Parts: sequence; C-alpha cells; structure tokens
Amino acid sequence: MLGRLLPREGRFFDLFNEHAALIVASAREMSALMARFEDFERHAAAIDRIEKDGDRVTHRTMETLHKTFITPIDREDIHHLSTAMDDILDLLQDCAQSISLYDVRAATLELKRLADICLACAVKVSEGVSMLSNMDNAQRIFAACIEIDRLESEADYVMRAAIAKLFREEPEVRELIKLRAIYELLEAVTDRCEDVANILEGIVLENA
Repeated sequence: MLGRLLPREGRFFDLFNEHAALIVASAREMSALMARFEDFERHAAAIDRIEKDGDRVTHRTMETLHKTFITPIDREDIHHLSTAMDDILDLLQDCAQSISLYDVRAATLELKRLADICLACAVKVSEGVSMLSNMDNAQRIFAACIEIDRLESEADYVMRAAIAKLFREEPEVRELIKLRAIYELLEAVTDRCEDVANILEGIVLENA
C-alpha cells in the first residue's frame, strides 16, 4: 500500500540531463575564456552563474530523492552521480576564480589545450548521461566512458609536460606557482569527468 502512495521514479533522468548540459556550458565558457583572454570577466561571470544553476539542480535532485519511494536506479548511484557532476562545475568555477585571484594575465598554449580537453570531456559526459535512461544504450555509454578515460590521460600528459616546461623556461617563481595551480585545476576537471564515467559504467553493469 505504501509503495502505491509515494512517487515511484521522479524525474531523475531529466535532472541528470539538465546537470550535464550545465557542465558542457561551463566547459565551453572556460574554453572560450582561454581562447579570448581579453574577455575573461564575461566568461568568468558566466561560469559563476552556471555553477549556481548547478547547485540548484543538485538541490532539486536530492529533494526528489527524499520524496521518491522507488527509484529507477540505485539511490546511492543517484546521489553519487549528482554529486560528481556538481564537483565538475565547482572545479571549473575554482579555476576561473583562481585565475582572477592569482592575477594571471594571459593564457598559455597549454592552458588553451587543457580547456579544450575539458570541453571534450564534458561533451562525452553529457552523451553518456543522456543515454542512461535506456539500458539498450549500454555499449554506447561504455564507448563514451572509454573516450572520457582517454581524454583524462591526455590531460594528465599535457599537464605534466606543461609543468616540466615551466620549470625549464619560467624564470619568475611566482608566475610558475600560479600557472602550475591552474594547470592542476584544469586537469582535475578531467579527473572528475572520469569519476562520472566510472559511476555510469557501474550503473550500466548493475542494470543492463
């Protein structure tokens, strides 16, 4: 009787898709920021707004989870996926704020490359999440996750090469420290995307 009285599924997949779309939007702003650094303030403000929108989606997801008796996938998976996607938005915001706080004046080629990889990862996260409501998409979800893993490895390589270059070529210690921090934040974005990929893979393995 109780099961019939309470909501059965809620709108979790819609909320996941909304969250993923915000990740793509924020990563696109970060890529544009690095490509056109003179427009930093505009892109940073957009990233900040998107992060706040993401917080609201997370809140709605958790609120829906509390009110839903029977969920379409494991409750813990819903919580982990929503939290992991929010972490991506938080890191993109942290990166934009750190650029401002550290008074970084220009984007290096490596910053631009890392931002582009973050955007590519975000797109794959969105692809994977968009297919989650139908387990017939299992192999396509796995393919998106594999591509996220590849992109994370590429970002790690770019970051390490960029830091090595800094130690070889940057004479100003403060500049080295500032740029290294931004490189590491952008690479961490791809790490969080990989976390989402791992969660998606686990959901598929449990439900396909």
